[in-house]
This record gives sequence, C-alpha cells and structure tokens, in this order.
Amino acid sequence: MRGIDALSVFPASARARDSGHLEIGGVDAVDLARTRGTPLYVFDEQELRGAARSFRAALTRHYPGESAIIYASKAFSNVALFRVLAEEGVGFDVVSGGEMAVTEAAGVDPANVHFHGNNKSETELERAVEAGLGAIVVDNLHELSLLDAILTRTGRTQRVSLRVSPGVDPHTHAHTTTGVLDSKFGLAIQTGQAEQAVARAVESPRLDLAGLHFHLGSPIFEREPYAEAIRVTMDFAARMKTEYGFIMKLFSPGGGFAVNYLVSDEAPSADHYMETISRAIIQGCDVHGLEIPAISIEPGRSVVGTAGVALYTVGATKTLPDIRTYVSVDGGMGDNIRPAIYGSRYEAVLASRMADAEEVTVTIAGKYCESGDILVRDCSLPVPAAGDVLAIPVSGAYCLAMSSTYNANPRPEVALVSDGQARTIRRRETYDDLMRLDV
Repeated sequence: MRGIDALSVFPASARARDSGHLEIGGVDAVDLARTRGTPLYVFDEQELRGAARSFRAALTRHYPGESAIIYASKAFSNVALFRVLAEEGVGFDVVSGGEMAVTEAAGVDPANVHFHGNNKSETELERAVEAGLGAIVVDNLHELSLLDAILTRTGRTQRVSLRVSPGVDPHTHAHTTTGVLDSKFGLAIQTGQAEQAVARAVESPRLDLAGLHFHLGSPIFEREPYAEAIRVTMDFAARMKTEYGFIMKLFSPGGGFAVNYLVSDEAPSADHYMETISRAIIQGCDVHGLEIPAISIEPGRSVVGTAGVALYTVGATKTLPDIRTYVSVDGGMGDNIRPAIYGSRYEAVLASRMADAEEVTVTIAGKYCESGDILVRDCSLPVPAAGDVLAIPVSGAYCLAMSSTYNANPRPEVALVSDGQARTIRRRETYDDLMRLDV
C-alpha cells in the first residue's frame, strides 16, 4: 500500500499532488509543515462543515420531531472551530467552566449550550444559571440538591435533563464505556437512583425537568446498543409518567459515534446511526403512548476526528535487527496520548512521498521520556529519512483536547485550511508560555 491508498481516512479534500506531496483543503501539507514548523495540526474546514451537515440531513430524513445537533466540546475546544460549527446551526455540550468560557468567547447563543459533567462545582453551576444555558444535564442526586439550592437562592428557574444510566454495554474500550451500571456517570435506573431524581425534580418549583439523557461511551461501532438503551430509557420514561406525571419533552441518546481510524475500519455512517436511533425512539413512543420528544444528538469525534491531520518531522531512526525499527518524530504523547492510554491505532504516511511504495515496517515513536510514547506501532512506510514530513490522519478528536506540556514541550500550532488558504486558529506555545503561571 502506498500513501495515496490511505487517503480514505483523510479529509475528503486530501489528495496527492504531482510533486508527491499531500494536499489538504487545497494546501500543500509539506510546505505548510516546513514554513510553520511541526508538530502541526491541520483542520479541514469543509470536512467540519460536511460532518455537521451529514448529521442534519440524516435527522431530517429519519426523525419526524424537532432535533438539534449538540457538538461534544470535549473532543476539541477552540474559539474559531466553534464559530464555524455555530454557522452550521450546531449547539454545544460543555463539561466544564472552561469549555463554557470558550462558547462565550465564540459568541455562541447560551440557549444552544448544554452543561454536562459528573462533578460540577457550585461556581460552575452558578455561572451556568446566570448565563442562561439551554439545559443543565444533572448527573447525580448531590448535583440536583446543589442546583436546586442555587436556584432558590437566586430566584431563578432552570431547564434540566437527567442523565440516566441504562445499564447497556456498548462494547468499546473499558476506559470510554459510560452507560453501564458500574460507572461514575449518571443516575442508575436499576438501583432506583434515577427514579429518586425524577421524584425530587418534579417536586421542585425551580427545576424545569424537561427530559432524559444517556451516553453509552465512545467510539461505538455497533448500532444495537443505542436501540437497546433507548428501549430501556423509554420504559423508564413511561413509568415515570405514570408515577410522577413526568412528561419527557426532550431526549438525548448522547453521542459516541465511531469514525474510521484505519483503512480497514467500517464505522456506520451518520445516516445509519440516525436511522437506528430514530426508529427506536418512534417505536418506544408508540409502545408507551408517549408524545414524540425533541431530540438532541451529541457528536464530537464524528465531527472533528477525520477533519484533523497531525504533521510531524522525522528525526532519529533506531534499528534493532530482527526486532524493530523505531522512527522518532518531534511530537508524541504530549499532543496525542490516546495510543498510550487506550491502545488507539492510526495509519501513517510520509506526506512528502505519497506515491512511493512502502518498503519497511517501522514503529513511530515520540520524543517524550516514556517507553509508552508510541504513536503508531508496526506500520509500513517508504524508508524514512530525517527531515521527512509524516502525517497521521484522524487526529482531530481528543488528541489536542488531552494534550499536555510534559517534559516542558510547548503544545503545537493549529491551522484551519480551506480553498487553498491556511490560517492559524491556535498559535504554537512558547517557552515563555510554559512559565507564565510560575510565581
């Protein structure tokens, strides 16, 4: 396989130029890397917009009720990126005061922001109430009491949903499974916690209990877990209507939609996910005589994942005969810790030699002082040389969001490309930035 054979997991605009260089969004990725430096993360604006539009089209096609796309900000939070998505009519799911601040800086309508998280602080909740966020998704009974006290003290009311745990295994990595019973997230239906929360929320004059929410985990390559979790949650909603008069006006099956990291991956399309989710909701409402609720879906990875490409410069090569060849690059676990903590797998190509045939099997190592700092294990490349530009696709989600300054390495620049133009949307950190908070 040559570099050009991996283009299926790059942004749709990606191609190999006659020079053999990788092009993204009409921009020569090699020239961009050499003029701006590496590591460099490149986001394709049209890929971002296209992902949002594909979910909107799928919802329009399959769901008869009101619907909203709420971007899961934890995948990657950036002011310019938020502005692009807001232009596409996308709302935002935030899980911290910091992510809330990014939506404010981007000029996002707070009515289109939903606040998640399993341990929201009193300060964060006060800020969310004052800002007038569209919904606070309550995760536990402690938070319910805390929020109710804040609302009583301020004389305000707040629209809320309850995050319930349906006890469904989505068959993904244990570290990213969140909808099972043994999880720090959500009000478990099986234990009665979810019912307690409904009873208390319905009694409060300050809490506008609008709906229910669950999130199973990520990335989920199967569609059946969504259908099963919706069935469980609809059964619960019907019982809560009978017991407490609860009317579910809003429902969210969360996100967790998978993307193709490897050429061999076969993630369902946005249309397939939305067809399964819509059918399950409609059937649940029919079975229990419930009104069709407004729904919100929360794609994160599936909006920004494929849009992002990480560019690195090759440095040292270490060959251990009959064992392994390590090719080191100038980034690593500081900008992408996912392989180290999740065992995540990626494709890799030499962006300056896309048409060359692969000749050697190598392991792409980072520059950090950890043996676990491996980006791609056992991939085939043309024989790499120091100075080559290496590209790792599908780097838009969680890489930068989980980045660090380990070993006092500054975090990388981020560029947005479209129609042959590139603009910086986050500058490269400097050494001065690393010490700016030191006193």
